[in-house]
Amino acid sequence: MAVSANRLELLQIADAVAREKVIDRKIVLAAMEDAIQKAARSRYGSETEVRAEINPKTGEIKLQRLLEVVEVFENPATQIPLADARLKNPDANPGDFIGEPLPPMDFGRIAAQSAKQVIVQKVREAERDRQYDEFKDRIGEIVNGTVKRIEYGNVIVDLGRGEAIVRRDELIPREAFRNGDRVRAYVYDVRREQRGPQIFLSRTHPQFMAKLFAQEVPEIYDGIIEVKSVARDPGSRAKIAVISRDQSIDPVGACVGMRGSRVQAVVQELQGEKIDIIPWSNDAATFIVNALQPAEVAKVVLDEDAGRIEVVVPDDQLSLAIGRRGQNVRLASQLTGWDIDIMTEAEESERRQKEFAERTQLFMDALDVDEVVAQLLATEGFGRVEELAYVGLDEIARIEGFDEETAEEIQSRANAWLEALEAAQDEERRKLGVDDAMRDVPGVTTAMMVALGKEGIKTVEDLAGCATDDLVGWTERKGGEVEKHAGTLDGFDLSRTDAEAIIMAARVAAGWIEAPVETEAEEGEAESADD
Repeated sequence: MAVSANRLELLQIADAVAREKVIDRKIVLAAMEDAIQKAARSRYGSETEVRAEINPKTGEIKLQRLLEVVEVFENPATQIPLADARLKNPDANPGDFIGEPLPPMDFGRIAAQSAKQVIVQKVREAERDRQYDEFKDRIGEIVNGTVKRIEYGNVIVDLGRGEAIVRRDELIPREAFRNGDRVRAYVYDVRREQRGPQIFLSRTHPQFMAKLFAQEVPEIYDGIIEVKSVARDPGSRAKIAVISRDQSIDPVGACVGMRGSRVQAVVQELQGEKIDIIPWSNDAATFIVNALQPAEVAKVVLDEDAGRIEVVVPDDQLSLAIGRRGQNVRLASQLTGWDIDIMTEAEESERRQKEFAERTQLFMDALDVDEVVAQLLATEGFGRVEELAYVGLDEIARIEGFDEETAEEIQSRANAWLEALEAAQDEERRKLGVDDAMRDVPGVTTAMMVALGKEGIKTVEDLAGCATDDLVGWTERKGGEVEKHAGTLDGFDLSRTDAEAIIMAARVAAGWIEAPVETEAEEGEAESADD
């Protein structure tokens, strides 16, 4: 059978649209079938169920009216009696559909316009689906595009097979683009929205710099060198921590390249952003010392429970360690994940002297001893009266100038002071109305009960309803600065694990949950720990 010019033109149009929009030809033909069905419905009546089929090889259009097989015949436009249906198809049953051929029809102007809208809509939806499916798997990649237009500071980028947006806050400061400029950016999000897939790009994302290094440094691309973390102050300065899986390859040298060629290529792409390449270390203290480069560090004091670290630097290195407007220490903190406090050697010496004086005064007041004895105790590392009360006598007697009798007297006075303190705190606890049952919660002391009572936590149920942050506080970052929020039990040297254990014990005591059953393995570990 010869194919008419109109039919051939129909297939050519379908092929052209499929190629232009990069979608499947079947989708275009299905859209055309929907359009013809809609136009035919306007001709034969909206209640008529019309089905159109386009032969993908010949372009022939076949129109059918679908009639539902029913036992009780009511509407001739949509139904056919069971008896008539079985004349056409002996296997027909109620609920089936019988197709009746319809004659070819000429589209009027309105019907053609309506059909065009249907085709355009279907093709646009298919194109959007194709774009979303293509780019949703490219999150985390770098893409190249051309600036198409700029809207309110946001840059619209033509990626060839889709459009993307670089929002104003995702552009490097003082960076200006014009129509037609080439852009490299990082795909950090792809969302399916009503107006089509939205592809969001960034040039300030920390991973953008990591991916640029992967493009410039073959060892990173091959996995020999790994980028562990990145911290950026876009357009100004950045730090990147790297580690080598091959001991024969220097990770810093590989990233710098011959005469700085590799790092300079990244710096130029990032508009002159200065980059510090840091060797990553599994040891937190070593890593933080490296991260604070180019400043020299004299001493590091780590507090793992609080997640903080104190760094002592020489007096002449303080401004270098902090950096302009705190930039160096802020980037080091972001890179390492630790809150960093920086002090000079003079400040640290002053603080230690202050702590020594406070401990000395505490021992003088609590033990009723002279300054020399109190200083000897503080010098030996005793910081609290509790330590003197519970330590072995030989630990105290070992101090130069002390004997066993002196040690016994000191320990006796320490115990007497603690008993008096306990009685005073218990009295204050009663005045605050803190329930006696709180004392039975493991880990809760009388001093803690006073602190809890002042915050209105007076029963086991009140304590059970607390969160860990309520007891030990929490930290949050605001504008690059770390803000510390105090908890009810601040100052009790309580870790988050200890606080969680107290809250869980209170919930067990309140009957909210059942006590966890120790397994044999856990019991064995506990016994070995006791031994």
